[in-house]
Amino acid sequence: MKINLILSTLLPTFLLLSCESQPIDGKEEPVAIHGYSANYQPPVFINDDRAQRIEGVAAEIQQLIAQHSINRKIPGIAYGVVVDNDLILSGATGVINLDNDLPATTTSVFRIASMTKSFTAMAIMKLRDEGKLSLEDPAAKYIPEMADLTYLTADAPVIDIQNLLTMTAGFPEDNPWGDRQLDETDQMLIDLIDESVSFSNSSSFQYEYSNTGFALLGNIISRISGMPYQDYIQKNILEPLGMNNTYWEYADIPADQLALGYRWEDDQWKPEPLLHDGSYGAMGGLITTIEDFSKYVSYQLFAWPPRNDDEDGPVKRSSLREMHTPQFPRLYSEWTALNGQPCAAVMGYGYGLRITKDCDGYVEVAHGGALPGFGSNYVFFPEYGIGLMAFGNLTYTSPWPLREIKKLLFETLDIQPRQLPVSDILAIRQTQVADMIQNWDAELEAKIVAENFYMDFSRERRMKEIKKVMDEAGAIQSIGTIEPYNQLRGRFTMHGDNGVVNVFFTLTPELNPKLQQLRVWLEPKNDEN
Repeated sequence: MKINLILSTLLPTFLLLSCESQPIDGKEEPVAIHGYSANYQPPVFINDDRAQRIEGVAAEIQQLIAQHSINRKIPGIAYGVVVDNDLILSGATGVINLDNDLPATTTSVFRIASMTKSFTAMAIMKLRDEGKLSLEDPAAKYIPEMADLTYLTADAPVIDIQNLLTMTAGFPEDNPWGDRQLDETDQMLIDLIDESVSFSNSSSFQYEYSNTGFALLGNIISRISGMPYQDYIQKNILEPLGMNNTYWEYADIPADQLALGYRWEDDQWKPEPLLHDGSYGAMGGLITTIEDFSKYVSYQLFAWPPRNDDEDGPVKRSSLREMHTPQFPRLYSEWTALNGQPCAAVMGYGYGLRITKDCDGYVEVAHGGALPGFGSNYVFFPEYGIGLMAFGNLTYTSPWPLREIKKLLFETLDIQPRQLPVSDILAIRQTQVADMIQNWDAELEAKIVAENFYMDFSRERRMKEIKKVMDEAGAIQSIGTIEPYNQLRGRFTMHGDNGVVNVFFTLTPELNPKLQQLRVWLEPKNDEN
C-alpha cells in the first residue's frame, strides 16, 4: 500500500466549530470559528489510582496538619485534597472560636484573603471573553480618574488592565497597608487615584505585589457590569460553581460557622477584629469553607489538559489556562527541593495566581492569603490533577507544612502525571525512521525526509555516522514504544545485542509532516550487568 494512502486515512480530520453571535448589552460576542483535529488524544493517567492512594495516607496528612498547628500555634486549621472533580480527603484540627471552644470543620467559614484575587481575575476574563473589555484597554477607559496619574517616568506605558492583573502597573508593594483598607468605600479608592499615587516602578517594568491594583480591577468590574463586583462574582462564578456557602460579609455568616481570627502575642492568643467588606474586597474579601472552595479548585483543574470536550463553567478552559500562564517570570534562587537541598525555581505571576516550576520539575499554580487573624493557601498541580487547600485562623500564618505533604504525594506515593498518547503521524514516522536508519531505502527517504534534511548534513555523512552506531549496537532485537514530547516530536529506543540505540526526531509543520531533525546515539551495554 502506498504510504501516501496510509497518511490520507490517518492524518487528522478537521472539523469546523462555530458559535452563534449573541448580542450582549448592544455588543456582539466574539465568534470563535476554527478547525480542530478530531484525531487528537489528550494526555491521560495510566492505571489511575491517585484517589485511592491519597485516601490511604489520610492519617499521615491529618497528623502533619495537627503537628503544624501546634508548632505554629494556630488555633484552628481546615484542609482538603481534590483529585479532578472530587474532594477526596478533608479534615480539620483545633478550634475556630476560643471563647466557645467551637471545633474547626470542613464547613467552618474562614476568610481566605488574597486567594480572592483569582476570582477577581476570572471575572475580568469573563468580561473579556464576552467582548466587554480588552486586556490591552487602558484602565483609564473605565476609571477616568486614572487618566491624570503622574507616572514615575516619561517613557512609562499607560497602565492597562493586564498590568493590574499581573501586578506590573508600577504600584508599590502594599502589604500590610492594603490589608487594612478592606472595608474602605469606593469613594476612598477613587479619591486615592484622583489625588494620584506614588509609584515604586515604571509601569510594565517589573512585578510588584499590589492589592490596590486588584481593588481597581474590582471597580472596573462594577462599572462595566453595572452592579457591585461582589454581586457580579456571586452571580457569574460562585453560583454557577455551586459555592453556596461563600460570603463577602462576615455579618451574614451564622456565628457557629464563622472562624474568628487571632494573633499570637505575649504568649497568648489575642482576637483580631474582623473587617467588613468594602472597595478592597476584590483583593481579599472572600470568606468560604473547604467544601465550597474545593469546587473552585476542581474547576481550575478542569482547564487541563487542552482537549476537544464541551466547555462547562463560567469561563472558557483556555481562559483559565491563560490565568495560569506566568508573566514577567523570574528566577528564585532560594527554593528548597523535596530532598531538602537548596536549589532554584522559576516563578511568575499570572492573573491572580502564582505559577512555579521548581527544581524537582513540578509545576504548581497557587496563591496564599493573609489578613489580620487569618492565613490560607491553595496549590494545584495541573499535570497531576491534584489540588490542595488549607485555611488557618492566625495572623499571616502558613496553614500547612506544604513541602512535607508534597513529599508524601510525590515521593512516598510516587504519583505520576498524565501521559501523552502517541499521535497517528508520530507512530507512522517512528516505523519509517526505524526502517530508514537500518536500510537507507532511497524511495522511503524521498517520501519522509524534509527539504532541509540533507542540506543540514549530507546524506553520506548521516549514513556514515548512523551506520557506525548501528554496527556497534549489533543485531537489533526489538524496537521500543515511542515516547512523545508532543504531536510532532518524540524519541524511541532500538535494542541491539551490544547496547541500546536512542533515536530522537522532529517533524515539520507541513500538512504532511516530514522528518526535519534526527539524532541517533548508542548506550553501550554494561558488561557488569
